[in-house]
Amino acid sequence: MLHYLYADQLAHFPRLADSMFRDRARQFHDRLGWDVRVDRRGHERDAYDDLNPLYVIWEREDGLHGGSMRFLPTTGPAMVNDHFSHLLGGGAIQSPLIWECTRFCLSPGAGRATSAALALGAGELMQAFHLRHYVGVFDARMQRIYRLMGLEPEVIGAAGTGRGRIAVGLWSMREEAFAPTLARLGLTRATSRAWLHRSLARRLPPAREPLAAIA
Repeated sequence: MLHYLYADQLAHFPRLADSMFRDRARQFHDRLGWDVRVDRRGHERDAYDDLNPLYVIWEREDGLHGGSMRFLPTTGPAMVNDHFSHLLGGGAIQSPLIWECTRFCLSPGAGRATSAALALGAGELMQAFHLRHYVGVFDARMQRIYRLMGLEPEVIGAAGTGRGRIAVGLWSMREEAFAPTLARLGLTRATSRAWLHRSLARRLPPAREPLAAIA
C-alpha cells in the first residue's frame, strides 16, 4: 500500500522508515556512486530530510520499503535552486503550485508495479494539494525509466552530453493518466484516495475544482 508521511510521522513507522533510508544508501551510494552521506545506521540522509518533507512510500507485503519519493515546496529550500540553478541560467523556481521531487528510490528487485504505484502517489498528491507541476533534476539514466513509466518530463534546462547529461524537468499528471496506472496495479481510485486520506486527513488543504494541469 501507499503511505504519505511527513518526516515527523516516520517515527510511527520505524521498520518502514529504516528500510527506506537503507535502500536509499544502497541505491544512491553503493550502486550509483553518488557523493552522499551514509550514517552509522546505514541510512542515506541529507539536510533536506531535516526540513519535514513529505514522503510517498510504497510498503511491501512484508512491511518494508518497496519504493519512495521525497517532496518539498519550492517556496522554501530546494535542491534545484540551492545546487542546480546553473541549469536554469542562474534563475530559480519558486511557486506554491510547484513542489520539488527528489530521492526517487526503488528497493532491490522492485519491478514496474512499484514505479507505477509511486506515479499514482505523485498524481494523488498533486491533485490533493492543487499543484500544477513537480520539478526535479535527473540524469540520462533516469530518462529511460521515466519513459517506461510514461512520465517523461518537460525539460527546462540541461547541461552535459551522453551519460553525463543532467537536466531539470517539470512533471504534471492529468486525470486521464490515473486509469491505466490503476489498471496496472489492480486498484480502484477509491482505494487509492483512501490511502492518501488515511495518511493526511488532517493536513490536506480544502478540496476545490482541479486545476487545468490535472483536469
